Amino acid sequence: MQRLLLFVDKLSTWVGQAFSWTIVLLTLHVTWEVFSRYVLDHPRAWAFDVMIMMYGTLFMMAGAYTLAKNGHVRGDVIYGFFTPRAQAALDLTLYIVFFIPGVMALVWAGYTYAGESWAINEHSNITSEGPPVYPFKTVIPLAGAFILVQGIVEIIRCVICLKQGAWPSREEDVQEVDVDKLKQELHVKDEDIEKLDQYVVGKEQPK
Repeated sequence: MQRLLLFVDKLSTWVGQAFSWTIVLLTLHVTWEVFSRYVLDHPRAWAFDVMIMMYGTLFMMAGAYTLAKNGHVRGDVIYGFFTPRAQAALDLTLYIVFFIPGVMALVWAGYTYAGESWAINEHSNITSEGPPVYPFKTVIPLAGAFILVQGIVEIIRCVICLKQGAWPSREEDVQEVDVDKLKQELHVKDEDIEKLDQYVVGKEQPK
């Protein structure tokens, strides 16, 4: 079971990392549009539409990745003081009551939404020469499907935690450094850092 859970984690991670390159494309696109508009005096009417679609794609396709890393925003001021079993019970309730129905509705509505867009060969009407919208709308059910699969994995993790009293492991990835935790692991105190700073400053001062 654990191998299956980690496999889904890896899949969500791969998808999230693959689509993270969209931010590079978006940056290049915006940079060129600014240059084209103000230097070449040749703005493109469809550039704004493409910016919205690229950012929306990046945002949606990162959903499963963020869920796999337990990175979605939650009000954990009180949650952090709960025991693992209490956390799992709360998470399981919220997943069943809110998450599953909401994401299934997203997938179903998104599938219908995208299908209608493909059927009419829909193009953006925000600006002239609007680009096709149907590839972008197809991302909605696709992203929802990835989030739904990852959500089922998280539900299984909640059940395992309720039985074992501890959270099962998940796929590791690059995370923001927790300075306080790093100090504890290296057994470094603030006083030691201050003494080192004073020593370095003293060595740098001319004699």
